[in-house]
Amino acid sequence: MSLLFQPIAPVVAPTSTGEGFPVRRIFCIGRNYEEHAKEMGLQADPEAPFFFTKWAETVVSDGATIPYPQGTANFHYEAELVVAIGKGGRNIPRAEALGHVWGYATGLDMTRRDLQLEARGKGRPWDPGKNFEQSSPLGLIHPAAALGDASKGAITLTVNGELRQRGDLSELINPVDRLIEFLSSLYHLEQGDLIYTGTPAGVGAVTPGDIMVVEVEGLSRLSITVGELAG
Repeated sequence: MSLLFQPIAPVVAPTSTGEGFPVRRIFCIGRNYEEHAKEMGLQADPEAPFFFTKWAETVVSDGATIPYPQGTANFHYEAELVVAIGKGGRNIPRAEALGHVWGYATGLDMTRRDLQLEARGKGRPWDPGKNFEQSSPLGLIHPAAALGDASKGAITLTVNGELRQRGDLSELINPVDRLIEFLSSLYHLEQGDLIYTGTPAGVGAVTPGDIMVVEVEGLSRLSITVGELAG
């Protein structure tokens, strides 16, 4: 069968080994740090992780300039640890979950906060606020051995050199192994899936010209510049 047009090339994220990591799907965990849940006027539920999804095409790499998106006047950063799945599975036991991780990276879940809150208030999906072009910056992916079990380590974000977010992976309400167990109970996780694990307190707005730097202890930092309004 001939194709009407050529499909979009897969998104391939860089790794510290020099190999490309083909991105398949993105699962983003919400309300996974208690203080962030509080600042958003919500409560976290450790028994039921909350998540939403994004397109693979939202991924951009370290050093990128991302345009200020249309449709918002409140463009927010959220610094995150990202888990890169290297071995698929369904109903993965928690005790075996970390064996499915290829590696870890720093990440940003950029958010059109006004659109997210409007949708939340109306009980509608968050897609307009979360899932849009270049909204998932991703740092260099390091093999899992670089971070061990990802159970502790500082996570920070600065804007123009000013500290805005600071937390520790030990504060994750649902740690990495629990997230993999949970998501694999609903989906067959596959190689190439990414899990953005949630953000600490301190989220806030950025404007064109701002430079955001995310650091997670043991990983390469992620630096992203906010550009002018998208055309």
